[in-house]
Amino acid sequence: MAQRIALPASLAAIAAAIYFFAMTAGLPFALHVALKGACVTILAIAAAMAARGTDGRLFAGVMALGALGDVLLEFDLMTGAAAFAAGHVFAIWLYLRNRRGAPMPLSQRGAAFALLLCAPFLYLIAGPAANAGIALYSALLAAMAAAAWTSRFSRYRTGIGAILFLVSDAFIFARLGGRMDPDQAALFIWPLYAAGQILIFVGVRQTLDAEER
Repeated sequence: MAQRIALPASLAAIAAAIYFFAMTAGLPFALHVALKGACVTILAIAAAMAARGTDGRLFAGVMALGALGDVLLEFDLMTGAAAFAAGHVFAIWLYLRNRRGAPMPLSQRGAAFALLLCAPFLYLIAGPAANAGIALYSALLAAMAAAAWTSRFSRYRTGIGAILFLVSDAFIFARLGGRMDPDQAALFIWPLYAAGQILIFVGVRQTLDAEER
């Protein structure tokens, strides 16, 4: 069972590292896109193969939409963002189905509320690029992170992974808004995103696999 999690997570990390060091190497476009999509595609395939029941299928959908978003972003920003937004909807559904049992400490409720408040922050740092689409995406992203934090999946894996995803997108918005040099932002965006997706995968699959055993 552990190998069903450790192997794809390790392969995804290797794929992410290869892409990070090759993304400015001037590769042919098709190879560039394939390398970018490989990390989360590996996780999506593993999630689909392990899926049992509604939660497993929902999570496979989350990973598949993330992989699709990675690829589509290379063709059109809004189309890729729409795929990620759909993935956030699936993730919120999954996490709300798996809310952590009460009572939840006040500090953890406060942390979830703080994550929700990231939505207006993300909108603001997008600056001149901010629009209704970014407002909606920011709300979904913040809700996803808050729902992950209050779910029964490991906070040190799924919860932190969702926060890393959010921070990665914050760098994207800062770049869109002209608040950060694109080359500097690129140093943070991919590593944070890839690490976040891998942690999310490990946290969710560990919980679901333990129950299946």
